[in-house]
Amino acid sequence: MASVGIIAEYNPFHNGHMYHINKIKELYKDDTIILILGGNFTERGDVSIIDKWKKTDIALKAGVDLVIELPYSFSTQSADYFSYGAVTLLENLKVEKLIFGSESNNIEDLKLIAKEQIENEEFDRLVKIYSKLGKNYPTALSLALYDLTGKEIKEPNDLLGISYIKTILKNNYKIEPISIKRTNNYHNEDLEEKISSATSIRKALLENIDVSNQVPDFVLPYLNNLHNIEDYFPLLKYKIITEKDLSIYHTVDEGIDKLLKKEILNANSYEELISKIKTKRYTYNKIKRTLLHILCNFTKEEANKYKDVEYIRILGFNDKGRTYLNKIKKETTLPIISKIIREKPDMLEFEMNTTKIYSLPKNEQDLIKKEYKNNLYKGDKYDKE
Repeated sequence: MASVGIIAEYNPFHNGHMYHINKIKELYKDDTIILILGGNFTERGDVSIIDKWKKTDIALKAGVDLVIELPYSFSTQSADYFSYGAVTLLENLKVEKLIFGSESNNIEDLKLIAKEQIENEEFDRLVKIYSKLGKNYPTALSLALYDLTGKEIKEPNDLLGISYIKTILKNNYKIEPISIKRTNNYHNEDLEEKISSATSIRKALLENIDVSNQVPDFVLPYLNNLHNIEDYFPLLKYKIITEKDLSIYHTVDEGIDKLLKKEILNANSYEELISKIKTKRYTYNKIKRTLLHILCNFTKEEANKYKDVEYIRILGFNDKGRTYLNKIKKETTLPIISKIIREKPDMLEFEMNTTKIYSLPKNEQDLIKKEYKNNLYKGDKYDKE
C-alpha cells in the first residue's frame, strides 16, 4: 500500500488544511494518508486550543486514515527537534512521501539549502556570528543561508520544510519530500475571507468572533470549551515561586532562571511575564517554550532521556488506516501502542502526565480517562455522515 505523510498541529483545523488534504487526495488518490499530530501542547510553546482527541476526530473526518501522536519531547521544541521526531515516526511507519506546505514551493531549492546546512561547516559559524549580533535564530539562519547560497528563505513553513529534509538526509531515510504551495500568510492575525492563518483563527475564537467562513462546517462543533495559555498562568506562577532551582528545566539557560524569579511577582499574566523578560537573547518563542517546560516539569534530564523516538502511539484510524497498520507492523522495530497498559515506557508515562496538566484549568477528567479508554477505531462512519 502506498502512503503519504502529513505533519501538523491543527490548532485549529481550517480551510487551508482542508485544501492540503484535498490536494493530496487529488495527486495520490489511492494512498493511505498518515498524520503525525502535535497534541495538547505546541511547537511554539503554547497550549492547543482544543485537545488532541478532538483534533484526531477532525482529521479523520477530513480524510486522514491514520493519526499518530508526536510526543511532547518533540512537539514542543524548535524546528530541528520537532522535525526529527515527526519524520522519524513516518520513517518507522514505512511512509514513502512527506507532503508539506511551502511558501516558495521550490523543493529543489529547499533540498539544496538543507544539504548546504549539513555539509558546509561555514554555515554554523555564520549562524553564531549573526546570533551574537543580536539576531534571533530564524533570522540568523536566514541570513547565513543567503550568504552561502544567495537564496533568501525566511518564511516559517519553508524553514520547517528544510528541517524535514535535513532529517531525511542526515538519517538516510527513504522518504521523498514534496511541497504544496501555501495559500496564506502564516503570521497574519487578520481573518481572510476563506483561507486564514491558524494564528488569526485562534485570536478570533478567543475573542468570540465568528470563524464559520474560515473552517469547514464539520469543525465548528468542536470549537468549544477552548483552552487558553493564560488559564495556566496561576499554575506557572506557583511553580516558579516555589521551585528552588529553575535551572533544572529544559532550555532554562543563560540566567533566565534569575530573571524569572525576579519578575514573576510583578506579572499578572503569561503575556506580561514574557514582555518583562523578552530581550534579543530571549526571543518570544524561546521564552514560551521555556515557560511551558517549567509548567510541564520537563527537565534537562528528561530532555536528554527522551531524545529518541521510542514508540508509535495510535490516536485514531479508519478501515484503510487499520489495513495499513496490519501490513507494516511486522516491518517496524518500534512498538505500536494502541492500548495503554500498566507497564509502559517512561516516555509515555511523561506524556500522560502532560495530559493531566492540560486538563487542570477546566478539571477535564474525561481527557485523562481517554488516555486509557478512548475508541481509536472509527471505521467508515465518517464517510456516511
